[in-house]
Amino acid sequence: MFGAFRPTSVNLGGLLWKTPWKLSITRKANARARLKKVDAVIETVRASGIQCSALEKALQLPKEHEMDPKDKYTVFSATSRGYRKGIHKVPKWTRLTLRVNPKGF
Repeated sequence: MFGAFRPTSVNLGGLLWKTPWKLSITRKANARARLKKVDAVIETVRASGIQCSALEKALQLPKEHEMDPKDKYTVFSATSRGYRKGIHKVPKWTRLTLRVNPKGF
């Protein structure tokens, strides 16, 4: 009843773990660094001469410096107001490729 997993009141949202509504400056910098590291790996594999379908798909993705900030930090969401939500709201967002969004959004 009075421990770490006690029920929270309704006015606090009722959740144990809260997600901030926007990314902090540090988390944005880490996301950019992660994108740059992925770009470096793709370029290294391309330079090695290996050819595969996964590499062809990866080469079609925009690089970190070609992406708009809107696409770096938010993703399309049909259920969100404005059709965008913060990238950190996506489950396992650090492991997914979320570089391409629908045109016009």
